[in-house]
Amino acid sequence: MTMSMYGASAPVFERMLDNLLTWLVKAQAHAESRRFDSANYLGMRLAPDMLTFASQVRIAADVAKLAVARLAGVDAPRFPDDETTLEALAQRVRNTLAFVRSIDPRSIEGSDAREIVLPQRSAESLHFTGETFLQRWALPNFFFHATTTYALLRHAGVDLGKADYLGL
Repeated sequence: MTMSMYGASAPVFERMLDNLLTWLVKAQAHAESRRFDSANYLGMRLAPDMLTFASQVRIAADVAKLAVARLAGVDAPRFPDDETTLEALAQRVRNTLAFVRSIDPRSIEGSDAREIVLPQRSAESLHFTGETFLQRWALPNFFFHATTTYALLRHAGVDLGKADYLGL
């Protein structure tokens, strides 16, 4: 049996991006209840050499939109990396969701054998089939950055649990 490339991509990204929006709402409420500026979250990191919270959200959103765009063979919208509030990050996620939801499922089906080339800054481009791109690059990268976002908020005391991560 062959895998549905659409079923393994867009709905998976949509669900976790919806969950991420919930986490951002809870983070805003947490900041308000503790009377601090929610913009304090944007610079958080678990280690000095890791990307910031804002970068984690941006990258999760970008991986989702670029993955479905590459699988569908269309151009992804570009978003500036200029968010300075939780609401602005939430808007980026909403814009990503709108793009992912706008993709015709038929344009992704059959992309398992499509060649996907990822340019690299300091190395040769990476070459994948659509299936290996999705399974070995896009989904792992997406979940890495989404999970890091979740972990940063948990570390900051935001009331999140496994049900929030899973969207239950």
